[in-house]
This record gives sequence, structure tokens and C-alpha cells, in this order.
Amino acid sequence: MGCVGSTAKGEDNSKKLRKPKPWKHSQSITRTQLKQMRDEFWDTAPHYGGQKEIWDALRAAVEADLNLAQAIVDSAGIIVSSADMTICYDERGAKYELPKYVLSEPTNLIRDS
Repeated sequence: MGCVGSTAKGEDNSKKLRKPKPWKHSQSITRTQLKQMRDEFWDTAPHYGGQKEIWDALRAAVEADLNLAQAIVDSAGIIVSSADMTICYDERGAKYELPKYVLSEPTNLIRDS
């Protein structure tokens, strides 16, 4: 019999996901500019190292609601180091860093003209 705080062998050790904290971009940007920054990041992400499949799962998780994102992360075997998903690892130990701008919108987002 284990202690109340003990964990079962093989139990998933990833953190429960949460919404990222509000953040502010260095200058006001439009939704179009934000989308372009995100597209550029996801297009080049596999070149930062790690597995393409994990990058694809991270993108799907980022673009989903929290419950679905948690399911995606869990099923892909992604270890979430920061609950806001800024730092994650795969089962082989490769590190995946996600910038805040792919995780949420800045507080100084302005309307496209």
C-alpha cells in the first residue's frame, strides 16, 4: 500500500495544461501580423530539432481548447514542463520551446485596418 502522495508506476508525469498568462508584444500588432508570425514559426519549427510528429501534435494542441489539448499532449507522449506549454519534451528527451505568440494573443493586439 502506497502513501497518499505516491504515484503508481508508469503514471503520466506531465502537468495539467492551463491558459498562458497575459503578455504584451514589444509593439502593437494586428491579427494579420500575429497570424503571419505564427505561420512562420510553425513552418520552421521542425528545423529547431525534435520530431515533426511532435511539432504537429503541439500545433494541434495549441489550436485546440484546453481539454482537447490535454488529450493530444497525453496521447502523443509529450511531457509538459511548463503548464502553459512554453517548454515541453518528447519521450526521448528532445526539448520543444513554444513562443508566447503561438500560445495566446497579446494584450496590445490591434484591429486590422
